[in-house]
Amino acid sequence: MWALITGASSGIGAEFAEQLASKGYDIILVARDERRLRERAAHLQNRYGITCEVLVADLSKRDELKRIESRLAQGGVEFLVNNAGFGINKRFADGDIERESENLEVLVSAVMRTTHAALAFMREKKRGYIVNVSSVAGWIAGSTYSASKSWVTVFSEYLAVDLASEGIHVTALAPGFTHTEFHQRGKMNMSALPKWLWLDADRVVSDGIEAVLRGDALAIPGRQYRTIYLLLRHLPRSLVRKTGIKVRRNQRK
Repeated sequence: MWALITGASSGIGAEFAEQLASKGYDIILVARDERRLRERAAHLQNRYGITCEVLVADLSKRDELKRIESRLAQGGVEFLVNNAGFGINKRFADGDIERESENLEVLVSAVMRTTHAALAFMREKKRGYIVNVSSVAGWIAGSTYSASKSWVTVFSEYLAVDLASEGIHVTALAPGFTHTEFHQRGKMNMSALPKWLWLDADRVVSDGIEAVLRGDALAIPGRQYRTIYLLLRHLPRSLVRKTGIKVRRNQRK
């Protein structure tokens, strides 16, 4: 059986590929960097004896996204991981609206469209697993990234209930700050962040896989972030908004 992972060239996506390959899944790797994808594919095939496909695609471009949808529509994909994403380290008012639109395509439209494309096969087989990588950022009002991740979480929670009777498990995986290339690529200043807030990608991914196999609608890796989640649900929303803005401003310094 196949697993398809977007944003699979590094970080959380690469770790999903590693852990699912170790469970015997054949892997479809999706990202923009062909060289890194092929290196990843060779590693997985040599280590686990599985088969890999490489699909090079920029998910902000609808014609390239359609290639991924077409592959999913062919069937065979039992496990879908929507992980691709990037951050924009500028205020919305000062930023490039085209770049913001690309971000929305990757974080929202691609998640919706790949999920929809995968469901026909999963519903036919009455079995399937979908992990949509969200973020704790979705609980604060820190950026358009926060807004997109809030959508991912609610979308996943809705599907988790709606599809449960058909044997399909959907989980929103909402990690906090994780050791990957994400922040460096976004040119974000993370020097002031306490060490206790950082998570490791292997633990984030294992928590996500365990959660979707159990049928949990939401997975929050790390005790510290589960505590923060509970606090945010009860703190005054005005304070949550101010905190979110402060965090984002500190990353731009």
